[in-house]
Amino acid sequence: MGGTQTRPSGPDFASGLPLADLPATGARSGHVGGEPVLLMRRADGVFAVSGACTHYGGPLGEGLVVGDTVLCPWHHACFDLRSGDALAAPAFAALDRWRVEIDGDRVFVRERMAPAPIRHADAPSHPGSIVIVGGGAAGFAAAEMLRRRGFAGSLTMLSADAAPPCDRPNLSKDYLAGTAPEDWIPLKPDAFYAEHAIDLRLGVEVAKLDVAGRTVVSTTGDQFGYDALLLATGAEPIRLKGKGFDGPQVHVLRTLADSRALIAALADVRSVAVIGASFIGLEVAASLRGRGIPVAVIGPEAAPLEKVMGPEIGIFLRNLHEANGVRFHLGQTAEAFEDGAVILADGQRIAADLVVLGVGVRPRLQLALDAGLAVDRGVIVDRAQRSSAPGIWAAGDIACNPDPISGALTRIEHWVAAQRQGQVAALSMLGESAELSEPPFFWTQQYGQSIRYVGHAERWDALHIDGSVAHADATVRFELDGRLVAAATLGRDGESLRLAAEFSRCGSSDHRTAADEIEVVRNVQCGDQI
Repeated sequence: MGGTQTRPSGPDFASGLPLADLPATGARSGHVGGEPVLLMRRADGVFAVSGACTHYGGPLGEGLVVGDTVLCPWHHACFDLRSGDALAAPAFAALDRWRVEIDGDRVFVRERMAPAPIRHADAPSHPGSIVIVGGGAAGFAAAEMLRRRGFAGSLTMLSADAAPPCDRPNLSKDYLAGTAPEDWIPLKPDAFYAEHAIDLRLGVEVAKLDVAGRTVVSTTGDQFGYDALLLATGAEPIRLKGKGFDGPQVHVLRTLADSRALIAALADVRSVAVIGASFIGLEVAASLRGRGIPVAVIGPEAAPLEKVMGPEIGIFLRNLHEANGVRFHLGQTAEAFEDGAVILADGQRIAADLVVLGVGVRPRLQLALDAGLAVDRGVIVDRAQRSSAPGIWAAGDIACNPDPISGALTRIEHWVAAQRQGQVAALSMLGESAELSEPPFFWTQQYGQSIRYVGHAERWDALHIDGSVAHADATVRFELDGRLVAAATLGRDGESLRLAAEFSRCGSSDHRTAADEIEVVRNVQCGDQI
């Protein structure tokens, strides 16, 4: 996966730093040999790890330190500052470690060290064989965590996709815009699966789960026995039923194959209609405008995403897109696509050579329903992702989880949430005590403007704005019955991290305040501490 290299700042740790300048808590940002490094002092020693997130190279020196961990400001990946281990998605690779030497009253960071050994769960508690149904965010994260935690049994991953697990959020962003090469897209290279003994089978559709016999049966009749099963079948794009919406010039965007097909179809296109002012719809519009293609966005809302983020952010996004040449037709529904135009309910004809549907997704629940699992909008699971059937876990877009804050069952269609659910399921399968405690998090980026959202608000009765949404410097808080349930930030990555940490603390059994544990990492200037 590609990314942006974090630029080093702060002191040169190779030249030494006075111990007095290293705080007893938090961390200090600097560099070694031109590479960013974080230095942390604790009672049992001083530790140094890379200062660049292994997900997309985000600057950890601008992140948030919580106890012995650091969270990336870009996409909220979490790392252990002692071992460098990637504790929570979207990062999977550990940070590099560096050898630290104390000489008198100065501390020096020397050469890189070998990766820290990962603590393994007790093998006797492991199942003999695990099958994962699904090759998306949750399925991949579970497989990676299983091997990382020492699972040595049979591990089979059945994916209906034609391509190995990929960075799905990028399919509607840089990759579609033509600014990211395809080698950024796989979550891991092909060799990863062979090296970790993950039997990845692509293009496999599962027809049946035999719960009593603990067997998965494919549409071709192949059978896969399991001791533990993760159901992570994800979701599929909703298609419109009107005339012409089943034609070859109508696209959806969910898989790498979808994105490739859309890019190939753009060669002779003069205009595109995006139906749905959703996150995927708006990101597609922004990416196509980056290619210079005229775009019209059609949706029933008065403002884009107003039901999710409120009218103020909706107006901001509309203004942002219109400033970049997008034409909106809101308060409208599309009835048909014919003769080079989308026909709206009021009779308007919107010229378009190609249509992209961004009207939502539907969870793939049929396997769970046929198998008799408890389902209510999604597969009902506990905090460890266990379903109602013994030996079966569920994660990702199909899972209905207890909300870490309220305990209410919620189904979240977010990439990072799916990955973290997969990781929790993997740990639970291995007999480890694991619960989903982090709040849902997602981000969108359009025309270089990022919006980060933590928590989950299916509805709210109060909305509070701190700052200026119009100037992309604001925190928008969503409350229900006097309680904060979600927050969106523009231009305030540090605030987004702080809110995520506060949500995590609220969902913990330890009721100390977030201020007791959280040390904000400030943007480092030479000589400053974080």
